[in-house]
Amino acid sequence: MTLLEVNNLRVGYRTRRGLLRAVDGISFQVEEGQNVGLIGESGCGKTTVVKTILQLLPRTAENEGEVFFQGRDLLTLGRAELDKIRWKEIALVPQSAMNALNPVIRIGDQIVEAIQAHEAITGTAARDRVAELFRLVGLDPKRANHNPHQFSGGMKQRSVIAMALALDPKLIIADEPTTGLDVLVQDQILRQIEEIHRHFNVSVLFVTHDIGIVAETCQRIAVMYAGKMAEYADALALFERPYHPYTLGLMKAYPSVRGSKRELVSIPGGPPDLAAPLSGCRFTPRCPFALEICRQDEPEMVETERGNYAACHRVADIDQMREEAGKARTWRAAATNLL
Repeated sequence: MTLLEVNNLRVGYRTRRGLLRAVDGISFQVEEGQNVGLIGESGCGKTTVVKTILQLLPRTAENEGEVFFQGRDLLTLGRAELDKIRWKEIALVPQSAMNALNPVIRIGDQIVEAIQAHEAITGTAARDRVAELFRLVGLDPKRANHNPHQFSGGMKQRSVIAMALALDPKLIIADEPTTGLDVLVQDQILRQIEEIHRHFNVSVLFVTHDIGIVAETCQRIAVMYAGKMAEYADALALFERPYHPYTLGLMKAYPSVRGSKRELVSIPGGPPDLAAPLSGCRFTPRCPFALEICRQDEPEMVETERGNYAACHRVADIDQMREEAGKARTWRAAATNLL
């Protein structure tokens, strides 16, 4: 059953230069009990999607489209209705979670406050729940009486996850949940989230630039580029048979512990200016496979395999592109064209 459904979402920010189209017509779904990854480089619009779902956009933003959660369009709800959904139905593990806690209030009290804002519950019962949550995320319940500065980065992240779980939400949005943590702590946090997913059957929307995170944790993956959806597919299919040149580039720039050693090649150039007029495929200036049609016409999302989609004019040439994408000279040639 579909829990979250985003349809043709567009979000722009009003600037002195005009409207900056941060998200431009993306669609995806999150089913009950499913983990979905939303990936792309910094500035592609991932966090704007999160803020739109939770209706936390600034006044300079304007949006259109549909964001259905359990059949209700969140974009049409008032503040009071949204307050009942936020945290209790949809919880957020925010970006830079280490800075998300109030530095002068004990962590346990912050979680108790969130619980009592949504439920008629005594302080004693709320603190008992905090103790259970701390045990669940691998923290000593006694540490709930400590202030954030007494926690390490990994402990702060675990406490924020505990806060997100406080009201038993149906959907957790994890926005860059491992930012600023070393690789060992990152692995511990990801394992903790996956254990929570299995234990509570809660759906998770992972928002990240790290393709390794979604490979480990997600069943479906949506790849964003410059405010657009480049590819949307089952995780296994995406990693074994990517169809979009941007996805191919991401794969070739990420190291693998399997197979023979190979040169890692970054995608040349940078994303386009989203406040400037744009035409054609937005990845064209960086794409080694671009044709004239790519510069002129914006590609539509087409079904590549059952239930999987990509926005590329050259889907029919994918075998050739996959072979060429594995060669460093292919991407070096693209870099030359940018000069």
